[in-house]
Amino acid sequence: MQILQPPDWPRPRGYSNGVAVRGRLVFVAGMIGWDAEGRFHHDDTAGQARQALANVVAVLAEAGARPEHIVRMTWYLTDKREYLAQQKQVGAAFRELIGSYNAAMTAVEVQALIEDRAKVEIEVTAVIPD
Repeated sequence: MQILQPPDWPRPRGYSNGVAVRGRLVFVAGMIGWDAEGRFHHDDTAGQARQALANVVAVLAEAGARPEHIVRMTWYLTDKREYLAQQKQVGAAFRELIGSYNAAMTAVEVQALIEDRAKVEIEVTAVIPD
């Protein structure tokens, strides 16, 4: 993966401005914080983010992909303030489950998600190198 960083821009913290890759594309639909049986075990953003990231990893594995193959993530959050207040816990879960901060990332606060209890939804694009 080639990180795209204009030389006169400050290095972003926690993501890349862009990446360039070659290989097999894997698209993971928005994952929310419920388990494989559709049950929520957490009502806070950090707990749901951890489960959503675990769900992303599980779907990637079905394609033979690993977290280091992620090139793009989009996070949809229903409560920006809660996310920022729990950023330390979210970051710890991210490092544990995903590991790398090289993906191009976007986070957007939304009014609601389709599943009423969901506080976070994460979609991913990964590329398995040739």
